[in-house]
Parts: sequence; structure tokens; C-alpha cells
Amino acid sequence: MECKYFGACGACRVYENGYEGQLSDKVALNRERFSSFYSGEISVIASPQEHYRFRSEFKIWHKSDNEIDYAMTNSEKNGVIFVDECPQVNEYISNLMPKLLAAISAYKIGFKLFAVDFLSSSSGEIVVSLLYHRKLDEAWREITSQISKELTIHIIGRSRGQKIVIGQDSVLETLNINGNAYKFNHIENSFTQPNPRVNEQMISWALKNLSNIDGDLLELYCGAGNFTIPFAKKFNKILATEVSKSSINAAKANMILNNVTNIEFIRMSVEEFVQALDGVRKFNRMSEVDIDSFSINTIFVDPPRSGMDDASCRFASRYEHILYISCNPVTLLRDLDILCQTHVITDMALFDQFPYTHHVEMGVKLMRRD
Repeated sequence: MECKYFGACGACRVYENGYEGQLSDKVALNRERFSSFYSGEISVIASPQEHYRFRSEFKIWHKSDNEIDYAMTNSEKNGVIFVDECPQVNEYISNLMPKLLAAISAYKIGFKLFAVDFLSSSSGEIVVSLLYHRKLDEAWREITSQISKELTIHIIGRSRGQKIVIGQDSVLETLNINGNAYKFNHIENSFTQPNPRVNEQMISWALKNLSNIDGDLLELYCGAGNFTIPFAKKFNKILATEVSKSSINAAKANMILNNVTNIEFIRMSVEEFVQALDGVRKFNRMSEVDIDSFSINTIFVDPPRSGMDDASCRFASRYEHILYISCNPVTLLRDLDILCQTHVITDMALFDQFPYTHHVEMGVKLMRRD
């Protein structure tokens, strides 16, 4: 990827040796980082080198009453730089960016606008969120309805206590995994994987590591079902938990969208679920779930950057097979101190979700020691 803002924009921090150089550095760092736990080959999943982000956020900077620009935090994190393009974002967002800025200026709806968020599907369906420090009125709704038609996009206006939807607040994404197409509603202002091509490879790697395992699956931190729904083909039944109400609602909708019927989604934190499973507390949310009907010997976890706490790791250690996707190798390393007391790593992968940064996602398959 070539970018005229390398060195100035804080979004990309590692770029001097090109894409292959930064990926090689990540692989070397993490091979050394996990060497005390795993000496085998680490599968490396590279990203497209440009136009890989399908979700992006930009500040709006007001140079004057009539002139606005996209802005990003600078590399020193002490100010901003103005940008008129970004080769990270997919082609649909890239093409829309100047047109949207021109429309905002022409229709004079930039007053107290401070940020723009883009959410795109692989087919080019886009939701644009306009974030304001002012109340939005009917005049704003009429103008943005016109812009929505002209640019063929959905628009959401957000200000304190307000959310106005012009069109819809989601895009329909299709992920192609091992010859199967899975559809997902990606909802504005909720978590989705930003790099769908690497996401497809993450799911494929996970499925490979679950291919010869029988029984049922327990999934913690299931989100909107990104992994859960493709996993449904591999297991008799899946029990999946997530603390976010909006994510659980999205997961249930995505299950219907894909004609999947063998998943039980429960809105519970990991701590609550462990208490329910061990009979420490009773929860109404579990009243319709027959836990005894599940035969679970495999657990899949995809926790936030903070990783899992000690209790969650020890809970996961009860199961013969553990599959762990981590967005933070540092907390993964910490958690492996506990998990590898009872389990051994049989496979590991590095997924380059965020090119030109220090961030990577790691996949680890563990099996209980004999």
C-alpha cells in the first residue's frame, strides 16, 4: 500500500519496509513471544495490502464556517492531520468520501458535525453515521434524505439522546467460507470484524481445528454469531453466551437469516454463566435451556482485548478441547500460563487483521494433556 500520509497519520505506525516487512516483524515477535508454550509452525494469514477495512471512522475538522475536512490523529498523538483519501478503506468507502464531504458542504449540514463513521458490505452497501454536537431537526432529516437518494447510501444522524435513521442502520454482508456463503446483518455502532477477507480465513482456520471433534460446543463471548453460525455445521448443538443485549439480538437474527436451528444464544456474562452452570445462582435467562441435554467437550472463546480472568481460564480448562481467538497477544500469553497447566497447544495461527500497525490476532488450539 502506498499512502501519502505515512509518517504523519497515526493510523499506520509500521510501514518502512513495506507490507511484507511489517508482517515478517510481527511473525518473528510472536514466534518468540510464545516460544515457551509452542515450538511448532505458526500459520500466517496475510491481509489484502490495501482497501481492507470495511469499517472506518474520521474526525471532521472545521477550517472555517464553509470549509470542512476529514482529519485523523497525527503520529505524535498531539494533534490532527487533514486527509482527503485513505487507502486502508475499501473502494466503496474510498469513492464515497469526497462525494459525501461535498454534499455536506453544499447542503450546509456541517454545523457542529464532529465525526463521520462508515460501515460497508462487500457488495457496496454503506451506512454513514454523522455525529453532531447539536440537536437534529426535521430540516436535517429532509436534507439527508435527499443526500441518501443522491449517493445511494443509508444515513444515521447521532447527537446526545438522538438517533435518526435514513434508510436502515445495517448492511448485509456475505462471508464465503470453505465453499459456503453465510449472511450477516452488520449493525451500525456495534462490533463487526473490520477486515472481512482475513475474518473469512480466521473462521476457516477455526473450522479446520474443530473438524474431527464430536459432541456439542460451548462458546463464550459469541458477539453477533460471527463464528457461531459457521460452527453450527460441525456440532450437534451449540450453547453460546454474550453479555451485550444488542449483539445477542443480532446473533439470533443472523441465525434465522442462515436457516440455522441448533444454537442456544444466552445473554449472560461469563461469570454469570459459570455460576449458573455450577448451581451457584439461578437465572431466569437459563430457565428454558436444558443444560443436561448438552454433551460439551469443546469450548471456543474470543474475548475482548483484556482477555480472560483467572476464573474463566480455569473454567475453560474443564473441557478437553479449547479454541482461543485473541485480539491481544499480551493477554493471551498471560492466559496461557493457566491454560497450559492442563492443556498443550496443538496449533497456532497469526491473522494480520490490522496491516501497518503492531496489532495482530492470534488463534490457539489446545488439547487436554494425557
